[in-house]
Amino acid sequence: MGHEGLLVPEAVELNSSTSQPEALTSQLFTAVSPKQRPWTSHLVPGDKEWPSALDDLGDRRPYVLWARGTTSFLARPLSDFVTITGARASTSYGEHVAGQLASDLANAERLVVAGGAYGIEGAAHRAALASGGDTIAVMANGADRMYPMGHRELLERVADLGLMVSEMPPGAVPTRHRFIARARLMAALSTATVVVEAGVRSGSMTVARRAHELGRAVGAVPCPVTSAASAGPHQLLRDGASLVTDAADLLSPRGRDGASAIRASAASRDSGRPSTATKSMSTRAL
Repeated sequence: MGHEGLLVPEAVELNSSTSQPEALTSQLFTAVSPKQRPWTSHLVPGDKEWPSALDDLGDRRPYVLWARGTTSFLARPLSDFVTITGARASTSYGEHVAGQLASDLANAERLVVAGGAYGIEGAAHRAALASGGDTIAVMANGADRMYPMGHRELLERVADLGLMVSEMPPGAVPTRHRFIARARLMAALSTATVVVEAGVRSGSMTVARRAHELGRAVGAVPCPVTSAASAGPHQLLRDGASLVTDAADLLSPRGRDGASAIRASAASRDSGRPSTATKSMSTRAL
C-alpha cells in the first residue's frame, strides 16, 4: 500500500524500510501524544467498523483512519453515502441547493459526506444536522483540529452528532498535498458524488475525477451561466456526469420508491404541508 495522504507528517517519521501496514500503524499511534489520543479513536483495515468501500482504492487505501464521533456510521453500506462538494466561494444559489440536497437526503436516511469547508460543504453539513440526519466531515488535517477555524462550532457539532474522520494523525496540519490526497477518500466513501458549484481547477473537481475513476456515480448541479462557479459543474455535464436538480436524481434505479418519497417531501416543504411520504422512507434504503 502507498502512503498517499501520510507523506511523513510533521509529528510522525515513518521508517521507509518498513513495508508491513501493521508496523506503520504502530509507528503512527506511538508518535501521537497521549494527550491527543482521548480526542480520537482509530480504525485499521479489518476492524469491524472499517469502511470496506476504501478497499476499492487498492494500494492507495489509507493505513489507518483517525476518527472523532460515531464510527459506527462507517459500517453502513456504500449505498447509504452521498458526497456533496463544491466551491468555498459559493453563491447564495449554490448554498441553497446544497442545503436542499443534504436536507432531503438526510430525511431519506442517507448519510451526507463533505469536507467541512466554507461554502457548499458547510451548507451541506448544516442542513444534514438541521434535518436530524447523519453527516461525516472528511478532514485533510488531524481529527482533533477544527479547520477552518471559522467552522469550529460547526465541526464541533459534526463531531458530537456525526463523525469527523482523517487519515492524518492528531496534531497534523492541512497542506495542499493533503487536500489533494483527501479527495480520493471523499470519492471512495460514497456511492455518488455531486458537485454543486466549482471552478474547473478546484479540489471539488478532483473529488469528481476520483469518483469516476472508482466507477462511482458523478453528478453536477446546473448553475447560472453568468456565474464563474458554474464552470466546473457544466464541464462535468459536458463530460457525461448526471444532471442533478434534486436529491431524487442521486438515487439508483432500485431506489425509485425513495425518489418518490423525496419529491413528495420537497413538494410538502414548498407548500408548507407535512408529508407522510418522508415517514414511509424511514425503513427503506435508497
